[in-house]
Amino acid sequence: MTDSNATDDNWLIDEDEDELPASGLAAPDQRLWRVLIVDDDVDVHAVTRLALRNVSFKGRELELFSAYSGREAYDILRDTPDIALVLLDVVMETDDAGLLLARRIREELHNSIVRVVLRTGQPGQAPEQRVIIEYDINDYKAKTELTTQKLFTTVISALRAYESLNMLERSRIGLGKILAGATNLYQIHSLREFASGVLNQVSAILDVGSDGVLCLMQGDTGVTTVVAATGNYAALNESELMPTGHPLWPTIVKAFNEKKSQFEHPANVLFIHTQENREVAISVTPPWPLAQIQRDLLEVFCQRIAAAFDNLYMFGQLRKAQEATVVALADLAEFRDSGTGGHVRRVQLLSSTLAQTLHERGAYADEVTPQLLEMIGLASILHDVGKVATPDHILLKPGIHTPEERAEMQQHAAVGQTILERAAKMVDGVSYLTYGAEIAGGHHEHWDGNGYPNQLKERAIPIAARIVAVIDVFDSLLHERPYKEPWPHTEAVAYIKDRAGKQFDPEVVAALLEMIERDPSIGRTPD
Repeated sequence: MTDSNATDDNWLIDEDEDELPASGLAAPDQRLWRVLIVDDDVDVHAVTRLALRNVSFKGRELELFSAYSGREAYDILRDTPDIALVLLDVVMETDDAGLLLARRIREELHNSIVRVVLRTGQPGQAPEQRVIIEYDINDYKAKTELTTQKLFTTVISALRAYESLNMLERSRIGLGKILAGATNLYQIHSLREFASGVLNQVSAILDVGSDGVLCLMQGDTGVTTVVAATGNYAALNESELMPTGHPLWPTIVKAFNEKKSQFEHPANVLFIHTQENREVAISVTPPWPLAQIQRDLLEVFCQRIAAAFDNLYMFGQLRKAQEATVVALADLAEFRDSGTGGHVRRVQLLSSTLAQTLHERGAYADEVTPQLLEMIGLASILHDVGKVATPDHILLKPGIHTPEERAEMQQHAAVGQTILERAAKMVDGVSYLTYGAEIAGGHHEHWDGNGYPNQLKERAIPIAARIVAVIDVFDSLLHERPYKEPWPHTEAVAYIKDRAGKQFDPEVVAALLEMIERDPSIGRTPD
C-alpha cells in the first residue's frame, strides 16, 4: 500500500471519528465490529486476518469470525448478534454454497442489514451481473483483484453502510417502543404505577437494562419527591424525599435548575416540564454512555410522558369528582335516615375487601374479574339509591312494617336498578353504573330463590349483588336502625354464618369469615 493510496482513502475513516469517553467505558457505538470470513480455504482466512489485523473504524477494531462452509456460517450468523459484514466465498461444499447462504441470510434469518460481499476465485462460475440482480448482496469481488488496499476499502465501505442501516433500524424499533409505551402509560391510573411504567419503558428504549429513579417537583417548592425507583435504586421507594446525599442528587438538582436534560455518564437525567406546572426528572444509569440516537429517542419519549402526566392528573381529578358525586347521591338516599350514618361508606370499604378476598381464594374466577375488583367499591355505594322513592312514614317507621308497607319498601330495589340502568346506557361499555344497577336490583335476592324483587337463585344473582348482600346485612346488624338496636359482633357473625346457603352465597360468607379471622376488628365499632 503506497502512502498516496493511504491518503486517498483517508476519507473513508476520518468522518465523525469519535474518541473513547473520559469514563473509559465502552459506548454502544464503540464495541468491536464483527466480521465473518466464510471460505473453505484455510489460507484465505490466514491472509484475510493478516490484512485486517490493524484495521479500525471510528475507534472500533474488528472482531473476526471464521467459517469453512455455508452450513457452519449459517449457524454462526444465527447464534451471533451484530455481525456487520460477511466476506463470503461462492464455491465451497457445493458450487453455489455461498449464493445459497446469501439467500438464507435474507429469507430465513430475516437479516437485512448485514453487509454481504461475495469473493470468488472462479468468476465464470457465478457471473457478476446475474448474481447482483438475483441475490441481495452488496458487493462482488474476484479474489485476484482484492489487494490489501482494496480489501481495506471494501471493509470500511461495508461497515459505514452497516452503521447507517443499523442506526435506522434502532431508530425504527425505538420509535415503535415509544408509541407502544406511550399508549400503555395512558392506561395506568395510579401515579406510582404510572411512574414504574415510565421507568420500564425508558429501560426498553435504551435496550441495555438500567436502574432508574423518577422524581417529581411540584411548582417552585423545591421539594423533590421520589415517585418510583427500580433496580439497585429500589430502596428509594421507601423514601418520600430524594436523599440529598445520594450520588444521583447533584445531576437531578442540575436538571431541575437548568430546566433541561443532563447526560453526564453514569448519571443521565431526563427533564420533563408539564403544562400543569409539574417538573419531572427521570434518572437512569446505563452501563455505558448513551449514543446520540438514544438521547434523541428519549427526548421524544419525554414529550409523550409530559402529556401523559397531565392526562393522568386530569383523570385523577375526574375520578375524584365522580366519586364525590356518587357519594353525594348515596348520602341523599340516607339523608332522611340519620340512624344509618356512614353505612354506605362502610359497605364500600368492606365490599371491596370481600371481593379481593374472593379473588385471592380463587372463588368464581369467571365472575370476580379485574374489572369487578376495580369498580365494586364505587358501585356498592349506590346499593340503596332506590330508597329516595320510599315514603318517610315507611322508611323511618320505628316498629315492624305491615305486609303492605313491606311490599312498598321492597320496591326500592327495582327503582334503584331502573334508575341506574338508564344512567348506564349513557356510558359506552361496562361502568360502575352497570355494576351499581346489578347491586341495587339484586342485593335483596336470596341464594335459595326466596328473595326479591325477581326471586333469582344462586349464581343467577350477579356476583356484585351477592357480595353486597352479605356486607349490607352484616353492617346493618351491627349498627342501630329505627326498628332495632345494634347486635353484638358475635351474634351478627353467627347470623351471617347460619344464613349461608339460604339467604347468602356460602362461598361469599366463607370469604367474609376469613376476613374476620385475619382481622377480628372488622365490623366492630372503635371504643
